Amino acid sequence: MSAPTYKEKLAGLNTFLFDVDGVFTDNRVLLMPGLDPVRTFHSRDAFAVQHAIKEGYRIVIISGGRSQGVADSLARLGVQEVYLSTHNKMERFEALVREGLDPATTAYMGDDLPDLRVMQRVAFPCCPNDAAEEIKAISAYISGKAGGWGCVRDVLEQTMKVQGRWMTEGAHHW
Repeated sequence: MSAPTYKEKLAGLNTFLFDVDGVFTDNRVLLMPGLDPVRTFHSRDAFAVQHAIKEGYRIVIISGGRSQGVADSLARLGVQEVYLSTHNKMERFEALVREGLDPATTAYMGDDLPDLRVMQRVAFPCCPNDAAEEIKAISAYISGKAGGWGCVRDVLEQTMKVQGRWMTEGAHHW
């Protein structure tokens, strides 16, 4: 029996863990004295996140960075689990597992070495196409999109389409 394709693996997912910098963003940070670092998000990533939440998917953010702007933006999309300033992502992941997260139904999209160990523990490790080579090597799926340019939307949209939850009534409004 052959191994399942990445599309077949999408059918069993209900939880998505995401890094921020290099996934939601293009890794560029505007630094201005006295202000939080400024990042940009792709609006289609934002749309897909809020749509996935309306459709019952669990979205969790685990980032080493910290920014009130990032936290506020994700909260506006409906993301309730945002863990910023996470220096050890594996510790946070293990805490989530103890609280009931099932790695067998979870995807993780990361782009760099701090994401690697968590990605090795989930059912569907994935990354943007400009991720570090070590991350690409362990990913079940490498998006055709770069970080900050729609890779979040890519993996969420594909999953929701496979599961018949993309073109629902909720897709037609924020």
